[in-house]
Amino acid sequence: MSNPAADRQRPLRVAIIGAGPAGVYAADILTKAERDFEVSIDLFDQYPAPYGLIRYGVAPDHPRIKGIVNALHKVLDRGDIRFLGNVNYGRDLTLKDFRDFYDAIIFATGAIKDADLDIPGINLEGSFGAADFVSWYDGHPDVSREWPLEAKEIAVIGNGNVALDVARVLSKHADDLLTTEIPDNVYRGLKNSPVTDVHVFGRRGPAQVKFTPLELRELSHSRDVDIVLYPEDFDFDEGSDEQIRSNNQTKTMVNTLTNWLVEEQDTGASRRLHLHFLHTPVEIIEGSGDGAGKVAGIKFERNELDGTGNVRGTGEFVEYPVQAVYRAIGYFGSELPEVGYDERRGVIPNEGGRVIDTEGKPVPGIYTTGWIKRGPVGLIGHTKGDALETIGFLLEDRLDLPAAKNPSEDAITKLLEERGVEYTTWEGWLKLDEHERQLGASFVADDGGPSVERERVKVVPREDMVRISRD
Repeated sequence: MSNPAADRQRPLRVAIIGAGPAGVYAADILTKAERDFEVSIDLFDQYPAPYGLIRYGVAPDHPRIKGIVNALHKVLDRGDIRFLGNVNYGRDLTLKDFRDFYDAIIFATGAIKDADLDIPGINLEGSFGAADFVSWYDGHPDVSREWPLEAKEIAVIGNGNVALDVARVLSKHADDLLTTEIPDNVYRGLKNSPVTDVHVFGRRGPAQVKFTPLELRELSHSRDVDIVLYPEDFDFDEGSDEQIRSNNQTKTMVNTLTNWLVEEQDTGASRRLHLHFLHTPVEIIEGSGDGAGKVAGIKFERNELDGTGNVRGTGEFVEYPVQAVYRAIGYFGSELPEVGYDERRGVIPNEGGRVIDTEGKPVPGIYTTGWIKRGPVGLIGHTKGDALETIGFLLEDRLDLPAAKNPSEDAITKLLEERGVEYTTWEGWLKLDEHERQLGASFVADDGGPSVERERVKVVPREDMVRISRD
């Protein structure tokens, strides 16, 4: 009996769920793969706009990383990949729906939750996850428009790029972010922030940090912000020395940090950004009296290097007075309906991108790529390798894929319309994109701030994004 999915008389129908870099890269690689059959790809996203992490997970003052949007735009603007936004998997469409209309499904939903930090006081008022804060300052449509920026002294836990992004945005003057696509409500919130000191804490030493040289150097570009370092945090063991010798990126960052330490000067800036190393958080301290239930400080155990580049506790404890704590210790993937989930790693169980069941056997026709495949590690560009591996297995499996019952391209949009789903399209995104750019060109700051020509002003409410896209 022939398999319609292998029938070259019709295109192979593939649905990719998630229109961030991982999903777009997978679609692009599949369209360019060497093959003797046609493919038809639909790229779904729960948001009305494409680009995922690039739009809602990268600090607005990162022009180089935002430049990745240009590459993603070129892929989607070719016209051989259909974008369907504002479609929520598990609510608007089920796994059975996708099975009915597609021969293969690729999950590229990423990781958007904060990893847990299990220490006393983590749930106090004023304790936040960095991912939630990033969603707020990036104008995520499903989070509150308000953020409690009331603390003068703030702790950021983590030594990765997200920690530096959060610390930089918290310490930067709002007017210096106006040239970016920062939403207007975020500008107003940051403008009124009373912050004076932001402390970034890492568990290991300067040679073991997880951020990159570019993100580190960007800290020194903030106007009216002093960078403060501490000599007692600069410890290098044999493992650190080996890392410095063998890795140019580590060498660059250590040189930058040590130069700042030696050259450090107090310029009298109104804000200070402190970098601490060899600190493990053990407790967030609760206030008393009127401060009961709120963050009043944070307690750390001092660490020492053990010779291998790892650390051990010294038994010495230190406390810092802060009124807010942001944990930036990593992202974590979310469980999806009707798909397996590894609770320990926060990923869909898979082998090379082939989704597997509880017995470890591949589930025919279901694949995954990006952070929901391998966890939130590496830079955005690393998702290309993930996608290449996944698409390779999909093509290898092509003749054995379960055939779609209704492979017509119109069938899925008709179903969405029947269910009243206000889906958006690539043409709709171009309308929204142009609308945001026009808002930027005519922007006039309120609250007495400067008026500048901006690249765009992000539309935040979901209903407005959908209305503009579908108008």
